[in-house]
Parts: sequence; structure tokens; C-alpha cells
Amino acid sequence: MFADRFDYAVAHADLDVSGDRVLVIAPTSIADLAGLSGVNFSIYSDEFTLVRDARAIDIAAGPDVEAGFDTAIVCCPRSKPLARHFVALAQHAVGPSGRVIVEGNKTDGIESLLKDVKKRVSLDYVLSKAHGKIAQIKGGDFSEWAHSDFITTASGLKTKVGVFSADGSDAGSEFLIEHLPEKLGARVADLGAGWGYLGHHILTRADVKSLHMVESQKSALDCARENCVDERAAFYWDDATEWSCQEPLDAVVMNPPFHVGRAADPALGQAFIRSAARNLASHGQLIMVANRQLPYEEELDQRFQRVEEVAKNGRFKVFHASRPRKIVRTRRS
Repeated sequence: MFADRFDYAVAHADLDVSGDRVLVIAPTSIADLAGLSGVNFSIYSDEFTLVRDARAIDIAAGPDVEAGFDTAIVCCPRSKPLARHFVALAQHAVGPSGRVIVEGNKTDGIESLLKDVKKRVSLDYVLSKAHGKIAQIKGGDFSEWAHSDFITTASGLKTKVGVFSADGSDAGSEFLIEHLPEKLGARVADLGAGWGYLGHHILTRADVKSLHMVESQKSALDCARENCVDERAAFYWDDATEWSCQEPLDAVVMNPPFHVGRAADPALGQAFIRSAARNLASHGQLIMVANRQLPYEEELDQRFQRVEEVAKNGRFKVFHASRPRKIVRTRRS
């Protein structure tokens, strides 16, 4: 954990950021930053829920990076290209005279990242703690590691480093599209819209008059804006499990996420199902795809009067649920 590694570096490498202006890049949770209590720090993250929760307790947080920091701390993600991009962002934030701290779990690739860093600049120290490592960098040039531009997939759609299925459409979404009903209705939402693959297809339907695309990762939503240039499309950087539409929906189409970090968490997909039911009109329908092993049937039965498994293969199952049970609607976007 970051907290354990940071405290260890304070004790064994005389790491002192008490007088610094500090940027923490992509922490997994705010709770993990308890060791920075009393420090002037900000958070870089494009995850809506983390930014929202940080701002709620008066921690500066957002999806943009400015210069002028003394120290930047990179929390290593699993994606190697994204980890490199974060190092480049950190260097931009602190400039040539600042320092960059890189930390992370071995299972997330911290050793590989540090090996690549050492090819460019020597490390002030490397410490092992809590099944991971923490190291300090000063100097070097990592500008070519920056990956802020869009990537064009074989289909011509745009993605970015760090978004889910950045190389192209994932098999679950493709399977879902194959089994969408002929009619979706006028008012449709894509919860967990990602970089817009489903939304791009939905907008080919003439009967769709509005498409609400909800996504918690801003970089993915930026891609969706590029891939779904259509006056019918509206985009929301928001938590899909809590989002509420201004209009009752005719349909929700979704391929919800089911991981929190490395761990599978069916509760996340179940929360998406509840959000879909809450936002649908009484005649509305939910069409969703899920990995075959995920236990969504009970939640679907609780939230809808009619549930059918309309397709399955070796990896996925597609559900069609209709006539949502009455649920009190909460805040509206």
C-alpha cells in the first residue's frame, strides 16, 4: 500500500515533503493518503468518484496537471503505457529542479517501470515494502513517454492510453450489439459508456432521439465525444451508479464494469442494474452483457418484472429485462 511505502521512505530515506507543494498522481483511494496529513498536496485523477470525494473534504483534485509543484508522486497503474505517461506528467508538474517519487505494487508492474526509468536516469534510492517498491527520481527526460493524444483503432474510432480495451472494441460489447432488439425507443442511455463503442452503434438507429452517455473516467469520455459526434448525444462525467436522467428512459444498454482494481466485484454491476431500473420508464427495457460467471440474475429479478437471458456463448451472457419495479428516483443530472 502507498501509505506503508511512503512512511517507510520517510523513515529510511529521510523523505520529507512537509514544506513542498505535492501532486499525487492516480492514487487508488483517498484513505491511502493519510500519511500526507498536514502536507499541501493535490490529486491528479480522471476518475469521477475519487475527484468528487476528494473535493468533498477540501482536497484539490481534478483531471488536469499544471506546473509548479515541488514533488510529484506517481502511483503505478497496471497499464505500462499509462504508468510511463504518468511519469511524464509528473516530470512536467515539477520541472527540471523538482523530484518525482514512483511507487507501486509488484503485481502492478512497478519493477518493470523502474527498470525502464533506470535506462534514462539513476535513482536516488529504491526501497522495498508492502509487496512493492518506492523510488525517487531527479532529472532525466521522459517527455516521449507522454501519451495524451488519441489512438485511432482499426475501425477508425478513437481511444486513449489507459482506457478499457484501448486497442479496439471488446468481445463483450460486440456480442451485445449482435443481440440488441430491433427497436430501442427514443430515449436511450449507455451506463459506463467507455470510449463510445456502444454509443457509436446506438446512434446508427434512426428511432433513437437522445442518447445519454455516462462514464466515470474522463479520458474515456473524451474519446466518446470524438466517436459519437451527434447532436442526439449528451455526455456526463459522473458515477453511473448514482446518476439520474432528466427524462424517463425507454432503454438502457450497458456493458458494466465488474472489477475494482484486480478484484472482481459483482456488487458494482449490481449497482449498475439498480441505476438502470431507477432511470427507466415503466415500459422501459434494459439490455446488458455480462461475463457468464457473474451473479446478476437475482438482482435483475428484484428490479424487473420480466427477465430473459437472450443469448450466451462460452464467455458472455446477454440479458433483456423489462418493466422495472417502482423505485424512488434520486437526484437528476
